[in-house]
Amino acid sequence: MDLARYIEERKKLVDGALDRLLPSAADPPAALHEAMRYSVFAGGKRLRPVLCIAAAEALGTDPLPFLPAVCALEFVHTYSLIHDDLPAMDDDDLRRGRPTSHRVFGEALAILAGDALLTLAFGAIAGMEAPPPAVRTALVAELAAGSGSAGMVGGQVLDLAAEGREISAGALEEIHARKTAAMIEASVSFGALLGGAGAAQEEALRTYGRSLGMAFQVTDDILDATGNEEKMGKRTRQDDAARKATYPALYGVEESRRIAAGYVESAMAALRGFDERARPLREIARSLLGREN
Repeated sequence: MDLARYIEERKKLVDGALDRLLPSAADPPAALHEAMRYSVFAGGKRLRPVLCIAAAEALGTDPLPFLPAVCALEFVHTYSLIHDDLPAMDDDDLRRGRPTSHRVFGEALAILAGDALLTLAFGAIAGMEAPPPAVRTALVAELAAGSGSAGMVGGQVLDLAAEGREISAGALEEIHARKTAAMIEASVSFGALLGGAGAAQEEALRTYGRSLGMAFQVTDDILDATGNEEKMGKRTRQDDAARKATYPALYGVEESRRIAAGYVESAMAALRGFDERARPLREIARSLLGREN
């Protein structure tokens, strides 16, 4: 299959839905809404929404009626990037080749734009006409778990605490599992919930998402150490400068590549019980090892 075409077609669906759900930049407070839109439409792969759609499609479900839930994943992801770039966190001036939100709008408005996107995510799910209330409740719980103290935010805290320290392999895995893999697992789980997965299917998709998330973060660590800044759209070699806990720092680049490949293999194995409709999920996993951004 043509994975690039598949992703592009679904990105267009997601971008249209994001535009409809976001307040207009003309609506007051205009500066806040402009900042929200600036970061949401700054580009990006839309990996999490695409994974949600692909998981639902693997179960034979049309994702079109559920696009607000799909967009909720992107709202949370974008909020996390805005906050991650702040001077108190990773202090980045560039994101996807453009000045970061706090460089354009100031720190206070950037923080508030992130806050507004996070709350909009839960509002988008609550305002859906479909699926049934029980599924919407499960989606809210999944998003809260993946993005909160047990997931992404907790992982960020552990990541910051590990800077400049020597940590164990287990501690490094926990950081990555929380700060990145938790939300990627949640994205795939969204597709499982929306697609009406049975217990075994849901667990298989969770395993896929968890393994994919780990592979994604390990390759991200590798790219920071070896990648091209122009292709990345942001500064590289920052992890080393900040003495962050990363796989290349602990294992070296070549061993990190082998670890990433092992996670991809685990993700692929989790899909053995799925038919050809899961091919996009398989192709996304395979593509990670050739990432350039």
